[in-house]
Amino acid sequence: MRISTKGRYALRIMLDLAQNGEEGPVALREISERQNITPKYMESIMALLLRDNLVQSLRGKAGGYMLTRKPADYPLYEILSTAEGGLAPVHCLSMDENECPLHDKCLTVPVWVGLHNAIKDYLSGISLEELKNQGVTCI
Repeated sequence: MRISTKGRYALRIMLDLAQNGEEGPVALREISERQNITPKYMESIMALLLRDNLVQSLRGKAGGYMLTRKPADYPLYEILSTAEGGLAPVHCLSMDENECPLHDKCLTVPVWVGLHNAIKDYLSGISLEELKNQGVTCI
């Protein structure tokens, strides 16, 4: 399984907001400059984060983006899953059981379920707060 650039950037954006957004909204331009991500690409990632209510935006002169929760309440799994559109290691796990004609007969399903659970458990066990406290600035 490979995390895309979009997923890595989403995590960097969220970490930037955790590190720099304690006093109020952070301008997209500021995040873009610190993280070396183009504003246009950031806007597409922010749309995903806004859609899933991971961030909120405030308009106006003092506007920008803010986290909707405390950094400790963001497991990395949630952030990456939002950006990636899911983290299932194989396509059939992202489908309903009824959609796969081989689901009942497939002998490899337990392997993929186990892998998915390991990934989910690992990433769910790390919060944005933990990264922030480690002083991580680039992912």
